[in-house]
Amino acid sequence: MKARHLSTFFIFFFGALGGLLFGFDTGIISGASPLIESNFNLGTEQTGFIVSSVLIGSSVGALSIGSLSDRFGRKRLLVLASILFLIGSGLSMFAQGFVSMVIARIILGFAVGSASALTPAYLAELADAPHRGSLGTMFQLMITLGILLAYVSNLGFLHHNLLGLRDWRWMLGSALIPALMLFVGSIILPESPRYLVEKGRIDEARDVLHELRAKTDEDPDKELAGIQEVANQPKGGLKELFTFARPAVIVAILLMLLQQLVGINSVIYFLPQVFIKGFGFPESNAIWISVGIGIVNFLCTILAYNIMDRFNRRTILLFGSIVMALSIGILSILNFTLKVQDAAVPTMILIGIYIFGFAVSWGPICWLMIGEIFPLNVRGVGTSIGSAANWIGNFIVSQFFLELLHMFNNNVGGPFAVFTFFAIVSIFFVIYMVPETRGKTLEQIEMDMRKNAALKSAAQNK
Repeated sequence: MKARHLSTFFIFFFGALGGLLFGFDTGIISGASPLIESNFNLGTEQTGFIVSSVLIGSSVGALSIGSLSDRFGRKRLLVLASILFLIGSGLSMFAQGFVSMVIARIILGFAVGSASALTPAYLAELADAPHRGSLGTMFQLMITLGILLAYVSNLGFLHHNLLGLRDWRWMLGSALIPALMLFVGSIILPESPRYLVEKGRIDEARDVLHELRAKTDEDPDKELAGIQEVANQPKGGLKELFTFARPAVIVAILLMLLQQLVGINSVIYFLPQVFIKGFGFPESNAIWISVGIGIVNFLCTILAYNIMDRFNRRTILLFGSIVMALSIGILSILNFTLKVQDAAVPTMILIGIYIFGFAVSWGPICWLMIGEIFPLNVRGVGTSIGSAANWIGNFIVSQFFLELLHMFNNNVGGPFAVFTFFAIVSIFFVIYMVPETRGKTLEQIEMDMRKNAALKSAAQNK
């Protein structure tokens, strides 16, 4: 179907909806898991496994979807991901016990992992070079909006057992609405013009590009010529990932691992506990703290959306790394030197600064860059590898955070000292390894990489 009658906003909004479902699922389970635990009489290990079983599916989904999207196109696989979202959400809403819930969560994981690998490449391939930063940031913006909407859904359904169904079933079932939107949207969305050129469907690619660039100053025919030039390069197939694109693979893996190892998900997960233990907050108020974090995260990502094309990617990443390292470094020292009650208020302020540092930089840019730095014919597989690294990092942090906390006798300073170490590592990583991609077309980025690889191999052969 041609993109003729679709507005650019519609295309990018629906293109990024996978991010909303990704965030929604993350947020929903935090409110629903205690209710599921008491309803099914589960132990804490079983509840923990229900929460983390999504990560198993996500890693598999992210790794397997890439090569499929290079073969069958981004659009068809977005349709597939939306169907998996619908099945997983429906099954989890009507799960009858531990096993059926885990199966539903693994299917949801496949969907979330697929969306996280597909969407960054799809958005990068649709966007024009001057606006690719802000449009690519829509994926992270949708994740934070999804988390926020999930908290609202949790609050809305809590203690409301409608139509004879328990409240947690409605919480999990509410994901069916955005899943249905993604399904309808992905059927109407255009295919990526870069994928179409790669498959020799030049006229279709021209139609899509003319529609996408109708209201910009970009010349779609010139862009098409650039895409064709790159698509006609001799192809090394998957070998390219281990030859000239190897630097991109290393950067993608480290970007995504560090995005998790600076501890953002632990902060989002653990903050209510800081309030309950530090301030003596009643547990029923803990969800409001989560809503507060959700709002801060979302607002900071809107800020990122607005600045993304005004500053270099490396500059923004460095800024974020420094802000995170300072805020959680100080936080860690305070928690080792002050009493819990005295450290509580500064802890909250410093965590707010830390979330700001993450949400304007590492949050959106990592997803944006894995869609930018890979050559066209292995972009799907490349973004898959980056996305899988993110899920693996996420799994490591969520599994070991509570262990770390226990090791340091429940002092948050311990885990935060570890996160500070990785935030400092991220500064050097950005300075020495991350390439600049702002303002370049995807084709220029690829040609630069090919030139650098050719220069290196010439130098080695001398």
